[in-house]
Amino acid sequence: MKDFEVPVRDAEKVQQATERKSSQIMELLGMKGKLTQSGALPSPCSEDGSESGTLQAYHPWSVYGVPNEELTSAMGRLRERLPKNGWRIVKEGPDGTASKAPQIVADSTDKEFSADIRLSVEPAGSDKTSLIEVTVVSACFRKQK
Repeated sequence: MKDFEVPVRDAEKVQQATERKSSQIMELLGMKGKLTQSGALPSPCSEDGSESGTLQAYHPWSVYGVPNEELTSAMGRLRERLPKNGWRIVKEGPDGTASKAPQIVADSTDKEFSADIRLSVEPAGSDKTSLIEVTVVSACFRKQK
């Protein structure tokens, strides 16, 4: 994306909008559990820094502390509900990790946000916790001065 194509936005407002999109995904999961507590943070738009000065709001969080069956059901609900609520699923299936965790990648229909959702189900007796990991990112922007 060329510099002139990247919109200038208020970083705080973009972060708040990203958190609202995250909250929407939590509601669409239709479950209650323990949540990791974090807010959206500004992050460079590209890993190599080639888009110098461009940012995106980055909001990672997880829900855990519920039975594996409930986590699996919540992913199924999400798969059904995302397209009815302003999201387009662009990838669905196993992620690229060795565990081949179920993954849904969705873009908001307004093209302002993307979400990466992964289900990690651990076997009974494991010292690891089963959870759904969600990362919502905004479209790239330049910080308003």
